[in-house]
Amino acid sequence: MQLLPNLGAIAPPLLVAFAIAAAISLVLTPFVRDLVRARGMVDRPNARRVNTIAIPRGGGLAVTAAFLVVAIGALVLDGRLGAAFEHTGFTQRQLLGLLGGGAVAAIIGALDDIFDLRARWQLAGQIALALAAVSLGIVVVSIANPFGPDAIEFGGLFAAAFTVVWIVGMINSINFIDGLDGLSSGIALVAALTLGVLSITTAIGQPIVAMLCFALAGALLGFLRWNVHPASVFTGTSGVMFVGYTLAVLAILGAAKVVVAMLVLGVPIIDTFWVIVRRLAAGKSPFLPDRGHLHHRLLDLGLSHRQTVTLIIAICVFLGLIALGASTAAQVYAFLGVLVGSGLVLFLVTRGDIAADALEPGSYEPDDETG
Repeated sequence: MQLLPNLGAIAPPLLVAFAIAAAISLVLTPFVRDLVRARGMVDRPNARRVNTIAIPRGGGLAVTAAFLVVAIGALVLDGRLGAAFEHTGFTQRQLLGLLGGGAVAAIIGALDDIFDLRARWQLAGQIALALAAVSLGIVVVSIANPFGPDAIEFGGLFAAAFTVVWIVGMINSINFIDGLDGLSSGIALVAALTLGVLSITTAIGQPIVAMLCFALAGALLGFLRWNVHPASVFTGTSGVMFVGYTLAVLAILGAAKVVVAMLVLGVPIIDTFWVIVRRLAAGKSPFLPDRGHLHHRLLDLGLSHRQTVTLIIAICVFLGLIALGASTAAQVYAFLGVLVGSGLVLFLVTRGDIAADALEPGSYEPDDETG
């Protein structure tokens, strides 16, 4: 991995974007938290949830606002990044798909936070959002070939279909892993930083994508101050919709770094895969919520809330380092390793008494750790 030779000129705007987004999110989140609590937008304890008290949801609106303010401001005010923007192959329509689509994703999610929409309506909104992105030119036209020098090219309807599946799958991966305080936000932070650093390497050379990734990472970091265990606010569907959509689109626009994003986000992606397989095998809807996710299983094994979150995020950091320093083939092998490893963990803890207890209401004890 070799960084761009003009990194000295690029780094200050990136760090400023990161810091301002973090500051806005840090300050704005408590106001959003109080607002949604006053409107009754809270996650109440039940047999499936880990939280033992009602927690406001919808904090992802603060992340969305922080990212959009910094991203739009940087694009308007920074001439150097504006020039870099012209050379990345971005179009105004694609930029609209990224920023406008992210705002719409947050709005769709906020509607669920308010009205508790059924899963089918959420899925319909996600598909419509992905189709709109495709219509604006956000399409996966190729992915890196792990076994050869030439990229694997996509075209026509297959490229459009792959893109829709990628965006919808990414949103649901972030959504499914959003079960513990700070987990989905921490994973997304690692992914955003990894994509951002990769974008300022000579292999990619996209400072504008790096700026957007750093802005997203800053917004997530500021929010995490209020979201780490014990959380005072959750991202809500607004947050997971926005973060999942934005990461998916940044991976596409960032020289189609889809393979890298798949690796860094391997844990939530694979968790989603195994959960859907298990639910379908049991004759249930793949969107029926339960407590069969990887983080729930780790809690069953005796890990505390914080230990579980730390372990999963540490795995994502390790995968991020592999993404930055390894070949595409090694990235694919690492992804397959996570697939097999997580499957083994889920298999082992779905046998015997642990599996039976995991599906019984009240099987989780309140975590006695404090902030």
